Amino acid sequence: MALNDWSDSIVIAELGDEPAFSEDMDALIRRITNSHAQGNADVPDVILNMQGVTYLNSSNLAQLLKLRKQLNACQRRLRICAVNDSVWSVMLTTGLDGVFNFTEDVSTSLASLQIQ
Repeated sequence: MALNDWSDSIVIAELGDEPAFSEDMDALIRRITNSHAQGNADVPDVILNMQGVTYLNSSNLAQLLKLRKQLNACQRRLRICAVNDSVWSVMLTTGLDGVFNFTEDVSTSLASLQIQ
């Protein structure tokens, strides 16, 4: 995964399929958790670019929910973008389409975070 610090307050994570997805999400969750535990006020908003993800399993969904919970605890935001049809179908089936904020692409995610 590429974790790109787009700015001081926004990180863009480029995700791929398993096994990289789980490893990458674990690293991202650790980063957020460690920053929050150290009392850092610089926990970033996160954009997950899922262009390289073709499927999700239950473990992946649990990681997404854990990341969302960590970011909410820090009062930070999460955007998921570039979701393909098979991944979107999983989100619809599980009802997670109403839990996460989705955008078309990274540019739209960046704009939505900067406007709010």
